[in-house]
Formats: sequence, structure tokens, C-alpha cells
Amino acid sequence: MLILSFDFGIKNIGVAVGQKLTFTAHALKPLQAKFGVPNWNQVNALILEWKPQFIVVGLPLNIDGSKQNITKKTEKFAKLIKKKFSLHVELHDERLSTIEAKSILFAQGGFKSLKKNNIHSISAVIILESWFFNTEYKKNNFC
Repeated sequence: MLILSFDFGIKNIGVAVGQKLTFTAHALKPLQAKFGVPNWNQVNALILEWKPQFIVVGLPLNIDGSKQNITKKTEKFAKLIKKKFSLHVELHDERLSTIEAKSILFAQGGFKSLKKNNIHSISAVIILESWFFNTEYKKNNFC
């Protein structure tokens, strides 16, 4: 089962694809956005290419779980994907994913690797792999 993941941003939207069999994901080329609006033809091309079963969108929250300014825009983005492409969309807590993505990129290549477009797609990987872990964890009643 293939799943696409998005890390929503105002200028860049990170993209990752993963599969539930191995619970792994890998980064795809990020989408550029203008004020949070992607080129919907590019989103359509991703969906046609990967044929995902559904979509996971990172939900930005503050550390205390409260919503941020960008949270409503992210929720709108997720609703538009669902409406435009008739796919199931799940929002998944993305707290600290950007910090983790920066840490991974820095470890791989220092400051030069810390480009915004790299960060968003690595964040999308982290979001999706976290979603895999959480859904498997709940399914097996580990909690």
C-alpha cells in the first residue's frame, strides 16, 4: 500500500512516498507554493504517478498541542486534496519534525545541506514514518 505524505508550507511543500509493508518512506522533490497554494497540476501528477491509497498531511501544532497560525491553512490544504482527488486524507501531528529534519540534514552535509526545500521533504518522510509507527502501535494494542 503506497501512501503520499505532505509537509505543508507557505513557500514549499515537502513530499514523501512510503509503503506500509516496510514502514519506510523516502523524500520526493518538494513542490513550490505561492502563499500556501501549490500548482495543483503537480499534485495531480504525483497522484497519477504513485497512485496512493491515501494521503497523510503533517499537522503543525505548538508543543502544548495548541494550534499555530499555519494550522488552519494546513487543514484547508488537506480538505482541498480530499475534494480535488477523492482520496482519504489523514492529518498527523508533526511536532518537532522540522527540527529532526534539520538535524538529519546537518549530520549528512553540514550547513550547506540545510536548504528549505530539502528540509520540507525530509520532514514529510518523518511525518509518514511516524504515522506508520503510530498506526501499527495502535493496531497491535501496545498502548
